[in-house]
Amino acid sequence: MPTRDQDLIDYEAIVIGAGVCGIYQIKKLVDLGIRATVLEAAPDLGGTWYNNRYPGCRFDSESYTYGYSFSRELLDKWHWRERFSSQPENLKYLNFVADMFALRRHMQFDCRVEAAHYDEAANLWRLGLSDGRTLTARFVVLGTGLLSIPTLPRLAGMDLFKGQSFHTFHWPHEGVELAGKRVAVIGTGATAIQVIAEIADKVGELTVFQRRPNWAAPLNNSLISEAEMADIRRRYDEIFATCARTPGGFEHEPDRRGFWEVSREERVKLWDELYDKPGFGIWLANFREIFMDEAANAEFSEYMADRIRRRIKDPVTAEKLIPRDHGFGVQRVPLETYYYEAYNRPNVRLVDIAETPLQGITATGIRTSTADYDFDIIVYATGFDAITGAYDHIDIRGTGGESLREKWKDGPSTFLGMLVAGFPNLLLPSGPQSGSASTNYPRAIEIGVNWCTDLLQYMAAHGHDRVEATPAAEERWTRHVTDMYGMMLMRKAKSWFTGYNSNVPGHEAGRIRYFVYNGGTPKFVATIGKVAASGYEGVVFDAPGVIGRSGPGGSRSDKTSHRTADLQVRS
Repeated sequence: MPTRDQDLIDYEAIVIGAGVCGIYQIKKLVDLGIRATVLEAAPDLGGTWYNNRYPGCRFDSESYTYGYSFSRELLDKWHWRERFSSQPENLKYLNFVADMFALRRHMQFDCRVEAAHYDEAANLWRLGLSDGRTLTARFVVLGTGLLSIPTLPRLAGMDLFKGQSFHTFHWPHEGVELAGKRVAVIGTGATAIQVIAEIADKVGELTVFQRRPNWAAPLNNSLISEAEMADIRRRYDEIFATCARTPGGFEHEPDRRGFWEVSREERVKLWDELYDKPGFGIWLANFREIFMDEAANAEFSEYMADRIRRRIKDPVTAEKLIPRDHGFGVQRVPLETYYYEAYNRPNVRLVDIAETPLQGITATGIRTSTADYDFDIIVYATGFDAITGAYDHIDIRGTGGESLREKWKDGPSTFLGMLVAGFPNLLLPSGPQSGSASTNYPRAIEIGVNWCTDLLQYMAAHGHDRVEATPAAEERWTRHVTDMYGMMLMRKAKSWFTGYNSNVPGHEAGRIRYFVYNGGTPKFVATIGKVAASGYEGVVFDAPGVIGRSGPGGSRSDKTSHRTADLQVRS
């Protein structure tokens, strides 16, 4: 039955973001009969796979491990065409899911959320939208994505360039004419590696401006035949069970032998096999010591460096593409298809801006400390304000008007990556310090969404209308996440895993921001399951800050008799 203040809110739950997370979250809410909507800033659904239209954009997770697992019917109907699916097919898949379950009617597009303020007296959230509307909800679920806020370099003259220029995130949806064009790509991170490899043989000239190189490994993509897809469908339970027990949420399981317990010849034999196999095996099916042991990582990194040298004809260029500031695998590894071979082409050149720094953009191109380069197109492959960037771009305020942006200015602090002290009824299924950033994203998404949805069901069943983490629980979890970095070589990397992005003020090198839970999927699932089984230890319901205040519907002085459950779960 509706509660007495039901008519005072527009929705029981509002989901922000219609990407992989938001689509699954609204499915769960609708199935429970909860009055909910999704607000999406873009003109349509898809999130990452709607916005990123650059050439070469595709999964680095095996397609059949990336798709949703919640529906057997969906698994039976969808045919993945490639082992690592491309952006157009990925967007088609997400639209297929939304249409199959009639989810689009619960979504509002071109709706950018500019502010979300918690009203303590009314125990609801007020959301200010870019179209001038204000919407209210009991619960807000943030599905804003880990890499949804692109960052441009801070270069003088960027507005002077007369040709086309854009960040890869904003690659024109109508496409770009590349034939015969002089193209610059600034950056050699994961996105740039995909773009460079894809366009090298399509442009007139390609100049790559590299600040510092990244390790990369072969994708080894292939088509999936009807027979293979039929076999995958038969094995889906096995595939998802494997993903659930591996640290990264992939099919790739670490080699359980000790690095130093096998001979050098045996180690190289394993690496040769993994190098030729598809996906993240070279990273995640490797010896566990490469993530924690300096000497083991150094030996393997030298193996990978030698592989790069074998693939690039010019030894000077090869050495410039070998990282010196971090070992292989201590940050997320880009996967590539003939990336290194692109530098063997006569129309491709590499400019090391560590040696000749960028000075700015001119009307005709790019100026370094030693030369001017003329271009028709400049592509900024300069990364993202990762993980917390999307939260920072919304004015989120909790109890007492506390700003989430200010609370997190020195690094995020959460409970389980999904709740934040001082921000009641705010749920983060894929938040910082959760299991999402360091694992196969959709596998982690389903874990986070399921946990948050179970929490809502628990609240409805027990008559609660307000929930937040305790400061003590948040402090313990943040300390735990921080302490785990001490075991991992990841702590030394200049990576978005540790909050590094020189294009974002305050995110420069030298200060680690503990964004990622790196204990692996099984440990994370066990931990959050234990919290739920305990009746949500570390979580406070109907906190004293709300109980006893006068709000809509009269006094709340009697905690037992005046708890409300605005969350109407259909039985």
